[in-house]
Amino acid sequence: MEAEALSWLDEQERARARRFIGAGPRRGFALCRAALRALLCDELRCSNEQLAFGASEHGKPFALVQGLPVDINFNVSHSGNHGLIALAPEGRLGVDVEECTPHRNLDTLIETVFTPDEQAELALIEGEERPRAFFRLWTVKEALVKAEGTGLSLDPSLFEVPPAMRRGASSAVFAFPRTPSVRWRVERFDGDDFVAAIAHELDPAI
Repeated sequence: MEAEALSWLDEQERARARRFIGAGPRRGFALCRAALRALLCDELRCSNEQLAFGASEHGKPFALVQGLPVDINFNVSHSGNHGLIALAPEGRLGVDVEECTPHRNLDTLIETVFTPDEQAELALIEGEERPRAFFRLWTVKEALVKAEGTGLSLDPSLFEVPPAMRRGASSAVFAFPRTPSVRWRVERFDGDDFVAAIAHELDPAI
């Protein structure tokens, strides 16, 4: 299956795959990338050979067909045995999926990426639920950062996950403090061993 997936990729993507340390991450990248290509080819009605990718100033990828940008938004994430792909004809997208595994640097990460209020809420959670609670918040932040598309210039510790989602809601509407006129629909969903989130830019007319 991995060999077939790699056959869908261009040379640049194969080079990225070879840079992964370990067979698992390399296989996950190849399968997700091949699945993305298959979905885009079906949606755009083009062949895989006609499909290519460019990147914005901050590294967010976009699709090209026969060298020309096309009007479709997409985002991809993979972690362990799980992958997530989202497509939309309009509105920026961001997705994140994370396996809920123990993390030895969890406390350091919490201090780095969360606001004081979020840190205080996470401090109340102990035991096996703590990593899942961390990833529930982190995937939302990561999806929003990826959707916004400005990369490392957007510090995740400077904005908060919507309060409703911190209280357990699976979706909410969000706006970044620095761009309050742009609204995002954020949705979170859990599996037995993973959590994931999708952020999608809302039509300003709605």
